[in-house]
Amino acid sequence: MEFDTVIIGAGAAGMMCAAHSGGRTLVIDHAKAAGEKIRISGGGRCNFTNMGATSANFLSQNPHFCKSALKRYTQWDFLDLVSKYGIGWHEKTLGQLFCDDRAKQIVAMLLQEMNEAGAQLWLKTSVQQVSHDGQRFLIGVERDGMRIALRARNLVLASGGKSIPKMGASGFAYDVAEQFGLGLVETRPALVPLTFADQRYAPISGVAVPARASANGTAFDEAVLFTHRGLSGPAILQASSYWKEGDVVTLNIDPENGLFDQMRTARVEQGKRDVSTILTQHLPTRLVQHLVDEMGITGRIGDQSDKALEALCTQLKNWEQRPTGSEGYRTAEVTLGGIDTDGISSKTMEAKTQTGLYVIGEAMDVTGWLGGYNFQWAWSSGWAAGTAISAALNV
Repeated sequence: MEFDTVIIGAGAAGMMCAAHSGGRTLVIDHAKAAGEKIRISGGGRCNFTNMGATSANFLSQNPHFCKSALKRYTQWDFLDLVSKYGIGWHEKTLGQLFCDDRAKQIVAMLLQEMNEAGAQLWLKTSVQQVSHDGQRFLIGVERDGMRIALRARNLVLASGGKSIPKMGASGFAYDVAEQFGLGLVETRPALVPLTFADQRYAPISGVAVPARASANGTAFDEAVLFTHRGLSGPAILQASSYWKEGDVVTLNIDPENGLFDQMRTARVEQGKRDVSTILTQHLPTRLVQHLVDEMGITGRIGDQSDKALEALCTQLKNWEQRPTGSEGYRTAEVTLGGIDTDGISSKTMEAKTQTGLYVIGEAMDVTGWLGGYNFQWAWSSGWAAGTAISAALNV
C-alpha cells in the first residue's frame, strides 16, 4: 500500500501533524484509541497548553532548538483552534489552561481535523520493521492478524518516549532513529515523584505545604506533598527534571519569607508557648512534629533570641533532601532526553541524516515543564512537520 506520509503514533503530536501534512497520510498506533495520554491528562480535563509558554520552559541539550516551532505555532494558535470547536476552557494557576468539560473534546477535535484533511487512522496496528530502499520507506505492520507492507515518501516518528509504559510507551522511536543515523541523548524519567529507601515520610504521608523546591540551581514555588515513598507535588515534579541520583533537593518551607517576623511577634504575644506550637500556626501540625524530631526544635518562644529564631528560619529555608531515586517511568509524566536535536531541522523537524524522516513531540530531546508545556511542544512540532511535509508534496 502506497502513502505519501506514514505517521507512527496517534498521540498529540502525531494527530496534529496528520491534520496538516496533506496528501495521502496514514497514522498508525498499537493502542485501541487515539490520544490516550490526552484523555488521562489533567485529571481528565487536559492541561492542553500554557499562557506563558516560551522556549525558557523547556529542557534540551540545545535550548535554542524549540524556539522556531514555538514562535511559529503558539499557544494562541492552539487556543484559536479550541475556540473554533466551541470547547470551553479556563485558566488555573501559573497560566495553565484546562478544558471546562472533558479531555476527550481535544481528542475529538484532533480526529475531526485529521478527517477533514483526509488522513487515515489505523489503531491496534503494530510496526514490525522499518527500512528505506533509496526512494521510499518500507514499513511492515501487523493489523487484525494480517501482515501489511506499506510504502511511503515520508515517515514521522511520533510515538513518544518511555513514560507510562502501562499505556504502551516504549523506546521504539529511539531504535528507528538510530537505524537512520540519528544520535540519542541519555533518557531518564522527568516530572516524577522522588523516593527515599527508608520511607522517612511515611508517617506524614498526605501532608502538603507551599514550598520552594530547588535542584541544581533551578527552583520552583508550588506545593510539596509528602508521600509514603518520598516527595511529590508540583514543586517536586518540576525539580525532578533537574535532579539526578545523588543530588540534593533543597526545600524552603518559608517561601514567602515571613516566618521570622511572625515568630518575633509570637515571642511578645505568646511568650509562654513552645516554639513548636507557634510553628503549627503557620505549618501543618504533622509536619511540625516531624521537624521537631529531625531538627531538635525545643523550648518556649519567649526564650528565643533573634539569633536563635534566625537560625531556625534558615534551617526551614534550607531543608536539604537527598532522595535515593524516583518513581521511574511508571509514573513519570515525560521522558527527559531522547533523539538528539543536532540531527534534526528546527524549522521542519526533518532528520538531517535521512530525507523524509521526521521526529516530533516527546520522542526528541525537548522536555517541557509541568503545566501544559509538553502539549504545546506536541502542537508546535507536529504543526511544523506537517506544514513542511505538505509544502514539499506540493512542490
